[in-house]
Amino acid sequence: MASKLLHRFRKKVDRHNVETVEDLPERSELYDDMDGLSARLSGTLSFGETDVAEKDWAQADDVDSDPEFVCSVESDELETGNPLGELKQCNMFTKQLQESWKKPRVRFIEEKLTFEVTSANVIQDSSSKYVAYTIQVIRLGSFDEDKALIIRRYTDFAKLNETLHKNFREDMGKVVFPKKRIRKNYTHETIAKRSRAFEQYLQHIHSFSDIRRSKIFLEFFYLRDLTVGQRLLQGGMCENAMETLINALHLQQKLCSCDASHLLFTLTSISVCYQEQDQLEEAQAYCERALQIIETQENHPLLVPLLHANIRLSWKVAKDKRQSEARLQQVQETGVDILNQPSLKEHLIKYFLE
Repeated sequence: MASKLLHRFRKKVDRHNVETVEDLPERSELYDDMDGLSARLSGTLSFGETDVAEKDWAQADDVDSDPEFVCSVESDELETGNPLGELKQCNMFTKQLQESWKKPRVRFIEEKLTFEVTSANVIQDSSSKYVAYTIQVIRLGSFDEDKALIIRRYTDFAKLNETLHKNFREDMGKVVFPKKRIRKNYTHETIAKRSRAFEQYLQHIHSFSDIRRSKIFLEFFYLRDLTVGQRLLQGGMCENAMETLINALHLQQKLCSCDASHLLFTLTSISVCYQEQDQLEEAQAYCERALQIIETQENHPLLVPLLHANIRLSWKVAKDKRQSEARLQQVQETGVDILNQPSLKEHLIKYFLE
């Protein structure tokens, strides 16, 4: 009797097991999917399989060639089944990521200049009629908040082109300048075509390094502003002079002018204009910048007036003036009369611009 009961119990258990397996037919498929998923991710997550890891690193190099994310691992250190090798590879990978994150992610963009005609106005006075083209010099590749404008007419461009042809025959040999028209000079179509032609002309000649560094090219842009600024300063119109001189300074900076005398005159004149308008902090800042240009030139006529002005302005804005005082003392010891000197403004009014 006991044996029969035990036999029936075994049958029920076997039948129950079969039904349990049949009720879950997807169990084997689930294991297969997990195995496949593990195989697919083995290159990233399985640090013990050297061949798969190296293959995935090579694929990653093809997609992104950034050297900051390239790592080389010796295969003998990552043997399959070696837990120390797995741990070492994991630590190396984590360390490389941490180092790459610490590195600055800055990419430098090359700065370039472009010339854009922003307006063209027909000007007619008692003696002549012409078109005034307003050209803006723009620095690309960075945030350019410093406006730099010039206003030129056709004859100004013609003179520039003639002078450049005389001094740079090889570079200017194939440069075509817009021809002067006898009729229809003031139509919208002609003005628009000339505006585009002047933009392309300036862009083209600026591409020659010898031309864009030449005095002829640079002074076409800013020398006129310096002359006008000096006349306004002589007439006591400091506010108008400052606007013109700051525009000339922006042009010199964007065109990378190497003429120290023009830069010195510009910075000094701006300092005087700010001082006349009682903006002492700005005046002191420009005065100090001007001093940096001639601080080693003991015989420069503007050195003593600049030192005097910087000492006075520094005292008024509560800045350290001891360095300028010491420099002035050194100049005096060389035999220069530092007491009987014209003021900075008097020097600038008499300053001769070449």
